[in-house]
Amino acid sequence: MSQLRYKIVFDGSLMPGTSLDEVKANLASLFKSDRARIDTLFGRGPVAIKRDLEEAQAEQYLNVLQRAGARARKEPDLAAALSLVETDEEKAANVEPAAQPQTSMTCPKCGHQQFTAAECSACGVIIEKYLARQAAAPEGMQPRPSSTAAAQPQTPYSPPKADIDPHAGQVGQLKINSFKGRIGRMRYLAWSLALLFIFVAIMAGISAITVVAETLGSILMVGAVIGMLVISAQIGVQRLHDMGWSGWLWLLNVVPIISSVFWIVMLVVPGPAGSNRYGPPPPPNSLGVNLVAGIFLILLIGGLLMMFLSGFAMLAIFGGLFGELLSGS
Repeated sequence: MSQLRYKIVFDGSLMPGTSLDEVKANLASLFKSDRARIDTLFGRGPVAIKRDLEEAQAEQYLNVLQRAGARARKEPDLAAALSLVETDEEKAANVEPAAQPQTSMTCPKCGHQQFTAAECSACGVIIEKYLARQAAAPEGMQPRPSSTAAAQPQTPYSPPKADIDPHAGQVGQLKINSFKGRIGRMRYLAWSLALLFIFVAIMAGISAITVVAETLGSILMVGAVIGMLVISAQIGVQRLHDMGWSGWLWLLNVVPIISSVFWIVMLVVPGPAGSNRYGPPPPPNSLGVNLVAGIFLILLIGGLLMMFLSGFAMLAIFGGLFGELLSGS
């Protein structure tokens, strides 16, 4: 006995606390379609927007659509078809007898040639309804099929080209003491500076202890250094995850020469706005994160300028001394 398949049905209803414009924008993003096509999903009754799904897949699609604000529902898909246009009622009303021989037909809307059916397989129009609307239109206003329309069939909306992102609309949880998750560039700077300040404060306390108990102070100092390296690695790994890179690349920070460039890459390369293989995107930066990261950048740029200026000053001093030696000789 084959496993029961499911379909996702949407009738235009919205989840509580959502607006129509918001839901349409979310659906356009999920289905990778434009707003004009998404608009056709509303006010036309139940529409099967995804068919032939396993139960787990159907639950995933249902959860994502509900988070987007669309009150969809899961129903058994007895036909297990992939059509995204005709409803169950229309399908039941237009079933052809199994023994009836198949004949060819031309779609009155797009001119597509196919076997006789209630629905055009190219543009998705319901033939009977289209002919009824065409007959009711004023004379001279009826559209005619053309080769262009046949070559470029128009569908009521664009179905998903890939699986819906299961993390759509979600943000990841922040955990400093973890090798999992993602953090952006600003939070990476802020956390690194906060870790540095905490480490300096701890080392100052350990130095005071060392004066009284040298052995205990030495043990605590080793533990503090190891703890800082572990937490620093965890922060760096989360930054690499945000870029979509493996956390093992953090080990490049201990390689001479490469480490002097790689940390700049970690500060510059942004992460994607959506989810990647390491999870959903991090939450937006708070005001505190932006302020601390700004302080870090100011200190970093100031330090680099001091290095350059001190280097030029040393060159000037050595140049003057060298000149005096030459003139004296």
